[in-house]
Amino acid sequence: MKLQINRRAFVVNSAVALAGMAVETKADASTPPQAFKLPALPYAQDALAPHISGQTMSFHYGKHHQGYVNNLNKLAAGTPLATLTLEQIVQQTAGAAEGAAVFNNAAQVWNHSFFWQSMKPNGGGQPTGRLMELITSSFGSFEAFKTAFIAAAGAQFGSGWVWLVQEGAALRIVKTANADTPLAHKQIAILTCDVWEHAYYLDYQNRRTDFVAAFLEHLANWGFAASLLK
Repeated sequence: MKLQINRRAFVVNSAVALAGMAVETKADASTPPQAFKLPALPYAQDALAPHISGQTMSFHYGKHHQGYVNNLNKLAAGTPLATLTLEQIVQQTAGAAEGAAVFNNAAQVWNHSFFWQSMKPNGGGQPTGRLMELITSSFGSFEAFKTAFIAAAGAQFGSGWVWLVQEGAALRIVKTANADTPLAHKQIAILTCDVWEHAYYLDYQNRRTDFVAAFLEHLANWGFAASLLK
């Protein structure tokens, strides 16, 4: 099955299908059943430089993300997982000790696919419209949101992710460890920044918060985030 990006998979439990951006799996007659594919980046590997270098993207996307896809294919081959979508695999194996390896790889495929969409060349700055209104009502101001987002990223012990999620009429910042993801908790993810060391160490060394600040100031894809609001 072929992995593609459109909006639908990122809007957890939504009854409304949104066109164009969700992580899906679709049948591909040229590959074995449930053969997940590395989704194409929405920009060139060096397009986010100098904030994220082409070298970092080459390793992060071409080695780490591809590795999770490869591992998931091996784990899913010849099992009932072959009948499930990527999102179903994440949700059904979340919290199950016997499914930890499957969850970790499936969730990392999903998380990384979402992360690439959360960025764009010449992004960052402040959002507009309803998203800005929700940020202001939820955090007091955009600057307060930015401070809290960077602080949450810095406070994540070890590897993980920092997310902006929607809960009803409010937005929250949550952090998840390792492969954990809002998808496993029925939360609506709006934006994410990867804070595993492989996401930033070649460019920022141990300066994680500098990386997250650069993400917000220069890369965040607020149009993508706004498209996911309920």
